[in-house]
Parts: sequence; C-alpha cells; structure tokens
Amino acid sequence: MILRLGALLCLLPCLVACDGAPKYESGQRFDKSLRTVAVPVAKNASFDRKVAPELTDALVKAIESGTHFRVASEGKADTVLRATIRTVDLQQISKSRGTGLSEEMALNVTVDYEWIDQRTGKPLVQRNGFRESAVFVASLPIQQPIDLARFQVVEQLASAIVDSMQADW
Repeated sequence: MILRLGALLCLLPCLVACDGAPKYESGQRFDKSLRTVAVPVAKNASFDRKVAPELTDALVKAIESGTHFRVASEGKADTVLRATIRTVDLQQISKSRGTGLSEEMALNVTVDYEWIDQRTGKPLVQRNGFRESAVFVASLPIQQPIDLARFQVVEQLASAIVDSMQADW
C-alpha cells in the first residue's frame, strides 16, 4: 500500500507537467495569409462534357465548406486552383454469365491540377495524373445511371484536391 502511494506521488509531478506539454491538434494547416481562391472552370480533354462543370462546382463547395478560404474571381484572388481533366473512361468490372453484358462498371477520371499563389506565381500544390474511380451497376434490375458514378467520382476528386491544399508545403 505504501509502495502504491509512493508511486502515485512520484507520478503526480509528471501528470501536472503534462498539462503544459505541447498539444497536438487535428485541424486545418492552411497558410492564414492566403484568404481567397479562384476556381476557373476545369479544362476538359475528355469526351465527357458534364464532368468539367460538375468538378468545378464540387471544388467550390468543398473549398467553401472545408477551408477558411473565400472563393473569388481570378483577378481578386490570392490564389488560383486550376484543374484539367485528362481522361474519363469506363472499365468493365464484371459481366453477366447469362447474357455476357456488363454488370458492374467503373468510371475512372484522371485530373491534373495546380494551386498557384498569384502573389508569387509559384505553385503551392501541383499534381499530375491524379485518378479517382466510382463503381456503378449498369445492367438490369438495378441499372444505375452513369450520372451517379460521375457524381461520386467528382465528389471524391474535389475532396482529395482540397485535402491536398491542407498538406504542409
């Protein structure tokens, strides 16, 4: 009993000292001097004409809801986030044994993007060949539209791109 009390008394200063120890936080790591970001409509080198405006819209929403940035016009923004859609392709994942028709399909989208500090002209984040995928069931009885997969992949891309803006530079 006396040993336990002695051990507790020895640990007491450590417990009190821990209160002043460095604290680790999970939070935004954005440069606080940067306040605005412009998000021009993504360029599109693919056949899918819907993906560029949908990606741009998702990026704006992700920035506004997940960062301290305010989205502004390119002429007034501290930074600009530019994206180029390189490829949009469909990949068959499975097919029906009975009919041979596609059942599950993957929509793959590859994007290049860069986030540029307009004050210096230097890229803060730059990535080429960034790829996300979403799976959908193309055949009956479910027959999900490709629009569902496009929405999922665009949301994933926007989230991942905004997450990359939080990384240490």
